Amino acid sequence: MNRRKLTALFIVLLTPLFLYPEEIRKETRIFAVKDQQELKMDIYSSCTSSVSAQPCLLFVFGGGFKEGTRDAALYTDYFRYFADKGFQVVSIDYRLGMKGQKAPGIFNNKPLQHAIALAVEDVYSATNYLLQHADELNIDTSRIIISGSSAGAMTVLQADYEKRDHRETTRVLPDGFQYAGVIAFAGSVFSKEGTPSYDTAPAPTLFFHGSKDKLVPYNKTRFFKLGVFGSKSLAKRFKEQGYPYTFYTMEGIGHDVSEYPMTEFLPEIEQFIRNFVFDKKQWMLEIYLKDKFRKSDTSTDPGSYYK
Repeated sequence: MNRRKLTALFIVLLTPLFLYPEEIRKETRIFAVKDQQELKMDIYSSCTSSVSAQPCLLFVFGGGFKEGTRDAALYTDYFRYFADKGFQVVSIDYRLGMKGQKAPGIFNNKPLQHAIALAVEDVYSATNYLLQHADELNIDTSRIIISGSSAGAMTVLQADYEKRDHRETTRVLPDGFQYAGVIAFAGSVFSKEGTPSYDTAPAPTLFFHGSKDKLVPYNKTRFFKLGVFGSKSLAKRFKEQGYPYTFYTMEGIGHDVSEYPMTEFLPEIEQFIRNFVFDKKQWMLEIYLKDKFRKSDTSTDPGSYYK
């Protein structure tokens, strides 16, 4: 066989290794039954066995607390990317408390408050399940990172906030347990005490938010101390208190930021985890990004979304 044919043969044999990444295994489990609803989690992991326990990325889907699914196609790249990097990626169900409700607002906040409480409670239940089955699932319980999109981002920010403040809702989790990191794509925290203050320093947090987001406030919507505090408001508090964080402001963009970083910013998200969670760097980083070629629908607000 001459050199040219031999080279061609090697290319044919090696091409599948580049075209098809390592196979990802998916397992579905029921982690709780609430209000006669089975709550399930999908666990994505690399088929390569690992001797040591792996970090876990727990994901909460978006949909305004009225819709959405844990296995929507738009999240596939995100799940596969981190499973391929050696994470146990867990995407969970939660109860949708805003189904059939009117648009939330300052003077109609109880349905939203209830929906957030349900979702946070379900995140804690899922977390507790992972802690109880950590050995079986090969999870490093000191490296559980919570991540979410839109309503899911609100949920994970709220979950870490309430855990750090030792709220009654957190008693399902061990006293010494804390989340290792938070990743929020267009999220906020609901508070009755003004801008959230943390009894214990929050987890290192990665914020993504569009400056023109009208659905989940980029800054805050407030009436006296009651309000919804978005990424800009939270990042300001983190900076004042010296808490480590990274904040991406997508200038001129609306609620799209709840989705596209999970395909277009995967290396940046991974770098945040390695710097802030694994290496525990105490950085406070703010990035203002203007993409002149990206078009965004900035008209979506609660009134148009909840119909």
